[in-house]
Amino acid sequence: MGEMTAIAVAITLVGSAIATAWAEKVVGAAAVGAMAENEKLFGKGIVFMVLPETIVLFGFAMAFLLLGKV
Repeated sequence: MGEMTAIAVAITLVGSAIATAWAEKVVGAAAVGAMAENEKLFGKGIVFMVLPETIVLFGFAMAFLLLGKV
């Protein structure tokens, strides 16, 4: 594996993980606040908590695509 490819894969995975953590923090705080006001929003809060996980899945997909360039 080329040195630049390894760095690109690492940056992709780290960037997607940091973006996911930040999004989970923001969405989680908003969901908990909304659920404190209205318990009926629990289902929507859970759905919105799962959505940021797609960011890290896209990061893994990009990493595998970069590894395929070798």
